[in-house]
Amino acid sequence: MAATGPRLDSQRRRELASSYRSGGEHYDRIRPGYPDEAVRWLFDVPGVSSRTPSNVAVADVGAGTGKYTRTLAAAGFDVHAVDPSEDMLGQLHKSLPQVPVSVGTAEATGLPAASFDAVTVAQAWHWCDPDASAKEFARILVPGGFVGLVWNQLDVSVPWVHRFARIIHAGDVLRPGFRPPMGPALRLQEAHTTAWTQQMTPADLTELAKSRSYYLSATEAVRAKVLANLDWYLHEHLGHAAGESLELPYLTLSWRATRA
Repeated sequence: MAATGPRLDSQRRRELASSYRSGGEHYDRIRPGYPDEAVRWLFDVPGVSSRTPSNVAVADVGAGTGKYTRTLAAAGFDVHAVDPSEDMLGQLHKSLPQVPVSVGTAEATGLPAASFDAVTVAQAWHWCDPDASAKEFARILVPGGFVGLVWNQLDVSVPWVHRFARIIHAGDVLRPGFRPPMGPALRLQEAHTTAWTQQMTPADLTELAKSRSYYLSATEAVRAKVLANLDWYLHEHLGHAAGESLELPYLTLSWRATRA
């Protein structure tokens, strides 16, 4: 069977993506950030790694509340954040007031042509039209620029995490060998994986489930079923106490692409 990621038709993609138009505060509080190592790898390319980070212009598209933007800003890059949700960008601005923001999409960023050394898309490429987005990114990149596609995903090679992911319907767990679909304007070059963990309590894991597009777009009956199953799994089956600190394993998967 060919390796694939989330299987979404265009209508379903729009429906699920629209669930993130609000709820920015909750998303920002409970979703994981990104490890510094993943950013270091992505920008370790000729013509960029030798330059002062402040002289490297990066468009972080689908920035949301700024989870990946924070890592870019902490590394010193000159970042501009783009997202279709004003609510999400409002959360980003609170924590990163120095980062300029604008409302836009991967297919239509509204950014000037040939103005960025890199475009990053973290946890959002599966919401995008790959052909139109690749064409748009090629337009705003300078010659020699690159695109970074990044996903955080639960490390489902760990048995308890695999079952947890199934209960919360974590649809962005990518199969081994997955390659992001890419429009003809861009060409995938290299991939990298960073393994890391996040400290979580059982209550945090429940809130994480509530931040997923499956839960946000579900009926009240489906939501109740997810929460009941999760409560049984964490407290009765696994025996975790309320407030207990757990290590939730993650993988950060990064791909670098250049203009074709």
